[in-house]
Amino acid sequence: MGREIKRVPMDFDAPLDQEWAGYNNPYSDQSTECAACAGSGSSPEAKRFGDQWYGNAPFDAVAYGASPITLDHPGVQEAAQRNCAHSPGFYGEGALALRREARRLHELFRSRWMHHLIQVDVDALLAAGRLMDFTRTPRTDEQREIVRQKIASGGNSWLPEDNGYVPTADEVNAWSLNGIAHDSINQWVCVKARCEREGVAEVCASCDGEGCHWPSPEVKKLHDEWERPEPPTGDGWQLWQTVSDGPLSPVFATADELIEWMCQPVPVEKRKHWCPEAFPSNPWAQGWLREIADPFVKRVGWAPSLMSSGEGLMGGAEFLVNADKRQL
Repeated sequence: MGREIKRVPMDFDAPLDQEWAGYNNPYSDQSTECAACAGSGSSPEAKRFGDQWYGNAPFDAVAYGASPITLDHPGVQEAAQRNCAHSPGFYGEGALALRREARRLHELFRSRWMHHLIQVDVDALLAAGRLMDFTRTPRTDEQREIVRQKIASGGNSWLPEDNGYVPTADEVNAWSLNGIAHDSINQWVCVKARCEREGVAEVCASCDGEGCHWPSPEVKKLHDEWERPEPPTGDGWQLWQTVSDGPLSPVFATADELIEWMCQPVPVEKRKHWCPEAFPSNPWAQGWLREIADPFVKRVGWAPSLMSSGEGLMGGAEFLVNADKRQL
């Protein structure tokens, strides 16, 4: 969820915390869900592979050719130790609690294809540029110096080019047990590659992967060619979010008034599940820091929720404002 400053008319009236109605494609409600694939657009085989990825369908690691994750796998034990240390009141303390959590995680991990990739899966991910933790992190002194200079000039901590390393399936599977690893794009890449290897269709034959049926080719063409308009421009200042694509703040006559609003504490019911202690400039926490809000509104104008740097994760606005300051 990113943040963006928009200049709109002072009388611009749109509900807060909702998608702006102008962004809704007027032809979207004219299609009907494909009954054959339940709207997924996937073939039965591709859907089964996708379900296996997340552990929602039976998966036999040995039959697939992968090494099954064992209870004593370092990744399982480390995850159990991390969970118990983070929330001892929930998981308990001591050796018994650790064994219980390790068993729970093992049951969870061993049922999922995502933790049992074989080398052809890894090769597909590498070809798609999806394993940057292995391929874009420095492995030599020369590469570490490249990253150091990149960070010093305001860039992130990734190498600009692949480092030449090809990880094994065992390495990737161990990595996948540690926090956020594979995402839905990785799942799609592996499912697509597996469909090709096994000679099965990837998309639903009934809807050709659309997930829906249209009343006519003409209506579908109108839907596909519709271009999303931007809200009207004006003298007002307003903060928007870029996921549900709608306004977060009222419209203010000046940038300073908007900044003042952003720096005020947000009501508890609107903070949702953000972690203010981790990202102090997060507008869903205790209000923006003024030294972040001012340059964000007046110069930067847009930022993603999070960005990664050599210092780890930080709020996107905070990162881009600091980068902006270095350029001034």
